[in-house]
Parts: sequence; C-alpha cells; structure tokens
Amino acid sequence: MTATYEPFTPAGSPEPRRDRYASRQDERYASQEERYPREEERYDTRYDDRYARAEDPWAAQPAPQQRSWEQPAAPAWQDPEPAPRWSDQPSQQFAAQSYSAPAYTAPAYSAPAYEASAPPAVRANRPGRAKPIILGLVVVLLAVIGWQAYRIESVIKSSNDLASAVTNEKDRSADLEKQLTNVFDPESISSATLPSVFRVRAGDFTGTAFSVGTKAAGGTANLFTNFHVVESIWKAGNKAVTLERGTTKINATIVKVDEGKDLALLVAKKTIKPLAVFTGTVKPGQQVVVVGAPLGLDDTVTVGAISAYREDDADGPTIQFDAPINPGNSGGPVVNASKQVVGLATAKARDAEGIGLAITITTACDTFKVC
Repeated sequence: MTATYEPFTPAGSPEPRRDRYASRQDERYASQEERYPREEERYDTRYDDRYARAEDPWAAQPAPQQRSWEQPAAPAWQDPEPAPRWSDQPSQQFAAQSYSAPAYTAPAYSAPAYEASAPPAVRANRPGRAKPIILGLVVVLLAVIGWQAYRIESVIKSSNDLASAVTNEKDRSADLEKQLTNVFDPESISSATLPSVFRVRAGDFTGTAFSVGTKAAGGTANLFTNFHVVESIWKAGNKAVTLERGTTKINATIVKVDEGKDLALLVAKKTIKPLAVFTGTVKPGQQVVVVGAPLGLDDTVTVGAISAYREDDADGPTIQFDAPINPGNSGGPVVNASKQVVGLATAKARDAEGIGLAITITTACDTFKVC
C-alpha cells in the first residue's frame, strides 16, 4: 500500500504552484463525493438563494419550484458556476467572518452616552463665566443711570436759574418801562398834545381851549377854556366862538360857564381827539409842559415844573408852576410827563417872573361832568 505525502517545503521557500501537485492531491480522495464537498458547505448561501439554508436570515423566499418547461437544474454533485469571492479561504471560514456583526456594535461608541456626559460639563461652566459679565453690565447700567440723573438735575437747575433770570429781567423791564414813562420828554409831549389845542377867538379877545373827555355827541367835541376868555361874548348874549389852528377854523358854541371857578365849556362841530386827564394829586418838582397861544401865537410850548400845590386856596385847589405864560395862554393845558392834563393855565403874577397859576383838571371835570 502506497502512502501519499505532501512534498516537504523548506521554510522561507516560495509557495509551490497548485497545478503542479494537483494529481497528488486527487489521490487523497477515494471518490468524487469526497473530492468535492457538499454544496451547503462549499458555497456561501448569501449569494445564491437556490442553496440558502432554512435558518439563514438572509434568505428572502424559499427556492422556486422547477417547472416542466424550464431547463433541469444541475445535479447535486455538479459544481455550479462559482460566485465571485474576495478570498481563497474555505467558504466556512469566509462565512464565519462575514457574520461577525456583533463586533461592530461597541457600546463604547454609543452617541447617547457621549451626549449625556458632555453637555452637563459645559453647562456647569457657563454660570461661572456669565456671572462676571452680568455684574459688569449691571455696574455699567447703574453708572449710566447715575450720569443721566446728574445731567437731568443739572438741566433742571439751569432751567430754574434761567427762569429766575427771566423773571428778574421782566421785573427790571417793567421798572425801566415805568421809569421811561415818567421820563420827561417835552418834544414827545408836545407832539401828542398840540393837535388837540386851539386858539379861541371870542370877539376882540383871544385865549386857548383844548379837547377833553369822551362824552361828546357824534361828530362833535367838548373843550375847556377860562370864562374870562369868552366873558364879553357870553354877557352880550352871543354864544358863538371860533377855534383856530394855522389855517384851520372850526365853529364852536359856549354851552356852560362857571364864573366863580373861571371855567367855560365849549362844543365844537367837529370831532377832535381828546387829551387824557390826571385824576391824582400833583406834587412839587414834577415837570410840566404848558401849551397855548400867548399874544395870539398858536402852538406855543413852554417848559417848567410844579412849584407848589395849594389845595386850600380861596378860589379852590390851585397849582403853582414856573413855566412862562402870557396873555393868550389862558385856558391852555398844563401836561405832565405821562402826557396827561393836570390843570388849566389861568393867570400869572404881575411884576414877577416864574409864578403861574392853574385850575386843577379834576375841578373842571367835576364841574361839567364831561370827562
């Protein structure tokens, strides 16, 4: 009996070619069945559904039944066309490696375990970093609020100071206005007074008259003058007089007289702007302007001051002034710095200078009730 041995191959020598010893390997098998292993052990049933095992999970459906018109399947002993393989190792070893799926599912690489452990560490560090930032923001906010409060307080204080300054300026302006009102300005006084003053011609006598009051009928004017200016006409029974100013002539009528007070009321047949009257009590030292027609010269102005106020005079309250007057000034207005009439010029002292006398305007207004 002859035994077949595998030829000895020294270590490190090149691998012998398979086809060279194929005949010797065939001698090791007694029959064809031993030469070719069973199909279920040789082929990987994952790639051929016809030879799939019943317990193989990759088997999608059972093997189809052979039909009469189809080509008969190859005998069980016949080796079908081998499926493509990636290894020359025996099929059982290849199949075992192919089904080693559990080795690829390692719990160490589980995503939930990583996600569950990482975020808490990050969140644990966030409060430590955010706390100084929040504290800094609070400090900055408090500083801004304090600065704004300081600015608002400064603005309010400035506004109060400005309001006080404006109030003081208003008071000062009022005082200045009052002072300016009382400032003696003969030119301004004369300009405001002259249009209301006329020369009175009563027969052979002349004097002065001025418009006053607001109670005259429509289209007429009330005028004051001295009684001694129109005395001759009045006693002759004639009441007509003429008012002259430059080329202007206005007819007037004597309506009332008071011989004891030396006053007469005329009514002109034309509207004439009335002068304002002073209802108070004059004081010595106040400056005045006297307007009249001395010696027939109309629009004449003289300036002086009140020398005295004689309330208990025999003829009634009398104003003494030092402004020069002459015949023809009788009945003319004596005007203060506020452009108000304080009296009617009536007479002057003979053989003396700077002594003129006037009837108070309040006496004339109370006598004729037209102011």
